[in-house]
Amino acid sequence: MSRSVNRRGRRHPLSSVALLIIGLFVSGGAYAAISSAASASETGPNVTTDASQIAQGKALFASNCASCHGLNAEGTKAGPSLIGVGALAVEFQVGSGRMPMAGSGPQAVDKAVEFTQSEIDAMASWVASLAPGPGIPDASTLQGGDPATGAELFRINCAMCHNVAGAGGALTEGKFAPNLHGVEPMDIYAAMVTGPQNMPVFNDMNITPKQKADIIAYLQYMDNNPSVGGLDLGNLGPVSEGLFVWIFALGGLVAVTIWLTAKSN
Repeated sequence: MSRSVNRRGRRHPLSSVALLIIGLFVSGGAYAAISSAASASETGPNVTTDASQIAQGKALFASNCASCHGLNAEGTKAGPSLIGVGALAVEFQVGSGRMPMAGSGPQAVDKAVEFTQSEIDAMASWVASLAPGPGIPDASTLQGGDPATGAELFRINCAMCHNVAGAGGALTEGKFAPNLHGVEPMDIYAAMVTGPQNMPVFNDMNITPKQKADIIAYLQYMDNNPSVGGLDLGNLGPVSEGLFVWIFALGGLVAVTIWLTAKSN
């Protein structure tokens, strides 16, 4: 009788596996919901529903971008899909002159802008109409940051590529982290949100809008305040400092040695 009761009360061998699968589905669904909410909150208020502007943007895109990104921005072997990148990615890439690229290469570089602002807005509106994505923020979002907090955030999240002073640095396979001196606040914000090139995406769950403003304030402080240590040598750290020592310090010692030898003779 007791054995029969134990058999009925025993847990099925697969019950633990079933509970694990259920837990994964629940946690995955919750994460997806939170991520969707964060993505929706990043979609700015500046996405237009003007049909004429969207049509103009589609025509401009077909003429200048479709050869790499596809007629419907679905992506090709030459360029990634732009569905879901939002208006902010278009503003950053086209507004900085990085797109269209002058030629194939490891990384798009900023150059003279090829479109008017109204044309950029039209293309941004068309791309934004394809799927939700980061929108262009209000000017107030980019202001009022704390440089001290921004310096700490920059050292933790950005300095390993861009250098602690924002001077940029080399990456692998011919790529590089660009110099951040003199960069517009909108471009800094857009880069953090959209993650261009090798840069990771810092959405509002990673770095809040207030913290993004803090980082912008730190970079602006660096632009407006000269190095307290004197000649900064490009802020490239031991590389430029070592070259300075080898060329000028050791060169000076060699020159003094030659001068003393010549004088004694």
